[in-house]
Amino acid sequence: MREIVLDTETTGLDPVHGHRIVEIGCVEIVNLVPTGRVHHQYVNPERDMPDEAFAVHGLSREFLAQHPPWRDVVGAFVDFVGDGRLVIHNASFDMKFINAELKTVKRPALPMDDVVDTLALARGLFPGAQASLDALCRRFGIDNAMRTAHGALLDAQLLAAVYLELRGGRQPDLVMDEARDRNRDRRPQDPAASSVARRACGPRAMPPSPAERDAHDALVAQLADPLWASVS
Repeated sequence: MREIVLDTETTGLDPVHGHRIVEIGCVEIVNLVPTGRVHHQYVNPERDMPDEAFAVHGLSREFLAQHPPWRDVVGAFVDFVGDGRLVIHNASFDMKFINAELKTVKRPALPMDDVVDTLALARGLFPGAQASLDALCRRFGIDNAMRTAHGALLDAQLLAAVYLELRGGRQPDLVMDEARDRNRDRRPQDPAASSVARRACGPRAMPPSPAERDAHDALVAQLADPLWASVS
């Protein structure tokens, strides 16, 4: 299976308010093995750069003005993605930007139904734990010391390493068993008790007490011609 781990940087939080993609980074994985193929592009948003966004990624309006606008780079991006399944951290954010940009050049939207959201994946595996990219790098011992600011390609490369760990590291057939083990309570268990717990349990017998039986008989005695009295 071909998958594309993707990240974007933007001028803000919502394309509805006129914000645009300014950087996009993609890493190709085939059958859970990175191929070494990447796609990286800075994009001229043709608008100003808010201070809040600049503080996140450090991409200035002057720097981005040296790069082509979206309409000139969208073809290369779409060709690289091809029919690959997208892998994105907090996928709804990036996908709304990507599809908004595709709409501006009258290209079809990318479907959301087959996108892997690693944020949701991590939260499902580690309930209650921090699930940011930095937190997951720390959990899996992935070196992210170079991540002094957000960058689409670097973040996509780190996310690719995190995604492989979420899928079982070097043994994907284990389907995340090792990742689950890291988050499991490690208190000693009685081997016999564990063996019993793994066996399927049948219905538990719950016999009535003598007092409950007497109360039932008293109630039945008050009923006039109960239906079951006529059944032999």
